Amino acid sequence: MTSINLNQPSMNLHTDHPMFSHHLYQYINFHLPQDRPIIVLCIGTDRSTGDSLGPLVGYFLNKKPIRSIQVFGTVDEPVHAKNLKETIDTIYRSNDNPFVIAIDAALSSMPKVKSVDIGLGSLTPGAALKKKELKPIGDIYIKGYINISGFMEFSILQNTRLSVVLKMAQQIAQGLSYTDIKLNKPKTFFKTNPTSSFKANH
Repeated sequence: MTSINLNQPSMNLHTDHPMFSHHLYQYINFHLPQDRPIIVLCIGTDRSTGDSLGPLVGYFLNKKPIRSIQVFGTVDEPVHAKNLKETIDTIYRSNDNPFVIAIDAALSSMPKVKSVDIGLGSLTPGAALKKKELKPIGDIYIKGYINISGFMEFSILQNTRLSVVLKMAQQIAQGLSYTDIKLNKPKTFFKTNPTSSFKANH
């Protein structure tokens, strides 16, 4: 199994890697705090193929039996520029000191297309379209590079291949579902091997 350095402030993962979802989960799990509500904020709109990464992650995640994380942003109820501030206000009003994992699509140079950056800190929503009026959000960010940057970013997002976005969204959702499973596992209070202090009765 390929090992990764979980202590680094950010890392890049390619969707073609067979361990993509597992490495995503490992990084998130390593940096998750104790006893804080976990929020997955999936930013984007279903009206643009490239910008639908966030809503699709939320859609696929809600199809799984998640129990310990809250999802904001789906295909049916997307979180985008027009309702982002309202959604963030709702998150912080409804949760005590929430830990937010923010997800958004991004454009980059060709070598990074079909990969994601995951790291500590916030992301600026709508950065692919240079929407400077939106404030950074998140304690962990996931930026999915779905196409190349350049001129006419709006047109590029509109003409991004759906297969690229779907595959990335499914893999990100899978990694987040591993996180939810881990959060729901019963905690052990043994500091050493629990079987070492007991003998079987015969």
